[in-house]
Amino acid sequence: MREVYAIGVGITSFTRLEYPLSEIAAYSGMMAMKEAGFPNIAHLYVANMGGCALNHQAGLASAVVDSMSLTPAGATTIENGPASGASAILQGFLGIASGMYETAMVIGAERMREVDNLESTEFVASLTHPLAEYIYGVTLPSLAGMFTRLYMEKYGVTSRHLAMVAVKNHANAMDNFFAHLHEPITVAGILDSPEAMTNNPYVADPLRFYDCCPVSDGSACVILASAEVAKKMNKPLIRLAGVGQATDTHAVQEREEPTDLLAVRRAAAQAMQMAGIKPGDVHVAELHDAFTILEIVESEEVGFFKKGEGHLALERGETSLTGKIPINTSGGLKAKGHPVGATGVGQAHEIVLQLRGEAGKRQVKNARVGFTCNFGGFGNNVVCLTFIREE
Repeated sequence: MREVYAIGVGITSFTRLEYPLSEIAAYSGMMAMKEAGFPNIAHLYVANMGGCALNHQAGLASAVVDSMSLTPAGATTIENGPASGASAILQGFLGIASGMYETAMVIGAERMREVDNLESTEFVASLTHPLAEYIYGVTLPSLAGMFTRLYMEKYGVTSRHLAMVAVKNHANAMDNFFAHLHEPITVAGILDSPEAMTNNPYVADPLRFYDCCPVSDGSACVILASAEVAKKMNKPLIRLAGVGQATDTHAVQEREEPTDLLAVRRAAAQAMQMAGIKPGDVHVAELHDAFTILEIVESEEVGFFKKGEGHLALERGETSLTGKIPINTSGGLKAKGHPVGATGVGQAHEIVLQLRGEAGKRQVKNARVGFTCNFGGFGNNVVCLTFIREE
């Protein structure tokens, strides 16, 4: 396979955007095109989950390729739930690595705030098993709540550990102009203050309001290219060195050990093995923290910490901006936002900035290896990516 590089990135704010979905997508694409010097694009991949259901927009890639005047480039829409973004990057990677294309643009886009929070929660719940879960009223927050309770009982995670994840990621988002939430919080404020139960109510016990990501609009873009194209540019060479994807049972109840996220474990191992690295080689990571518990558990499953010890590493500050392995420097889904189809591409955007040394106040010192985990369903379809800066 040929080597694949990220040569341009772009992003919109992850918040509420009053524009048509195709225009939201095109905006980040034009940012990336400008940064990359307007290369010829052979194929456009657009990641999106809710365009048809929420925005009455099917075939989004066809709309975006025309909006951006990229015709006659090929255009493909990728729908893989919340893992759509990284799934689209995987397809772009394969197009370049196979030799079929010299360049590929990957855009993730979503306009979720066209409906209210209850409608968006119900829409995302359609990811669950249609006969074993969905018809009984299961939602993603309810699955996360049950998972969190099991993890607390088995490994000693507490509500304070969950709050520590939220506090860390909100602090990182304060230095990210494009983040959805610019709101500093404290553990005492969201757990111990007299107003805590009012301002931080339970959503799915033991998860509370500040343990859950916001509902966001937004888009992000990564342009991928062959080595021949990338090495002609006057930019740091950021290679997409490893990709991995794995699945688990659709119904959570069918898993042998419900506190294991086997698809995360297997996808991460694939992405790191392809890149020729170990977990200890990673300098910065973006993990899919739609709920605070997921950052802790994913940090274990990808190999950064031993099983059941992620919350202890969090206590020691190892996942902070200046820690051993900074996690979710962008603010994560928790504070940067979670426009589901755009999330995985947004994670890659942050890693590219970090490896270039362009992340500003949230820059990780000497970052050369970056990693992302894009989590679909409740861990039943996961895509991981490894990026390496070449000198």
